[in-house]
Amino acid sequence: MFELSKNILQKVSFDKVLFRKELTKAFKWLKPEEKALLMIWCLTTFGHQYKDVIQDVYSTVVQS
Repeated sequence: MFELSKNILQKVSFDKVLFRKELTKAFKWLKPEEKALLMIWCLTTFGHQYKDVIQDVYSTVVQS
């Protein structure tokens, strides 16, 4: 599931709204340790472009 999430996020990275939607879905499906890995990967790969989205989704999903 982790690898699938990474592939999907790479494919939708052209659109901020789609990226947020798919990242939110990925965080809901993944195990806690995979969520941390995905956040690190996202910040490394897309941090220059979507840092605010990544942090917002992560803080929203972790708190709920």
